[in-house]
Amino acid sequence: MANESIPLLSIVIPCYNEEEAIPIFVDAITAVFTKMESVDYELLFVNDGSKDETLSILRRISGEDSHVRYVSFSRNFGKEAAMLAGLAESKGDFIAVMDVDLQDPPELLPEMYDAIVIEGFDCAATRRGTRKGESSVRSFFARRFYSLINKLSNTEILDGARDYRLMTRQVVDAVLSLKEYNRFSKGIFGWVGFDTKWITYDNLPRSAGATKWSFWKLFLYAIDGIIGFSTAPLAIASISGILFFIAAFLGIIVIVVRWLLFGDPVAGWASTVCIVLFVSGVQLFCVGILGQYLAKNYMESKHRPIYIIKERSK
Repeated sequence: MANESIPLLSIVIPCYNEEEAIPIFVDAITAVFTKMESVDYELLFVNDGSKDETLSILRRISGEDSHVRYVSFSRNFGKEAAMLAGLAESKGDFIAVMDVDLQDPPELLPEMYDAIVIEGFDCAATRRGTRKGESSVRSFFARRFYSLINKLSNTEILDGARDYRLMTRQVVDAVLSLKEYNRFSKGIFGWVGFDTKWITYDNLPRSAGATKWSFWKLFLYAIDGIIGFSTAPLAIASISGILFFIAAFLGIIVIVVRWLLFGDPVAGWASTVCIVLFVSGVQLFCVGILGQYLAKNYMESKHRPIYIIKERSK
């Protein structure tokens, strides 16, 4: 039970098939809190529909350690839903979001806590200074994503920004007030604002298990982020249409003038086919952009719950 005389720090930990990593994480973060005598803490695990023994392990650990709680989804809803559920279920005066694989080092928590309590920040967030250990292809596209979204969106998202951050209850309440179904937490954290201190650290390997984020999943996640925090793609589609209209109009003028002056027939079916295919491709691309925004709006209009909790710790 939390001691009412000292602040409570909640750690929200999304989990999906992390049976190997959970015991290692609990040992590591417990060692850190043993040194932080000025706070009480709770570890709130969110089981995101795991198919391994994650839930069984959480049941056992929560029964052995009063600092550990868990909620378990009825199926896999994704990390964004798990983070939202954890923030909503947390009881702390200060709330942190962490990955269970120890790529978010628990040793930074004292520094993050001091940034809020002593230095007066509302949030202490982390970012990776290097991408050591990550494939060059993945690193390249990640950097291009951050560069692109910061050009398209008014919400700043730092390159290498992690979901690992410690927030005051006021910041968490602001995040929870955004009820959108299609969530991109890095953008949401930036959108709500508040004074944030950024802490940089080197990339760390997983403590156990394998990443659940394939290149394709990351690509779709990046698309969600761009669409969720920018309408610039719609403007690009509109501008493309205007430019091709102007190009077509000028082309018609050139053809008519050539016919009037020289009487030459218009030849070159191969180039015509290439132009038609190119313009058609651009049109489909623009329709695809519209379709993405329409699909997101369609999902929002359904008002479905973002997640369903099947079980809670006692």
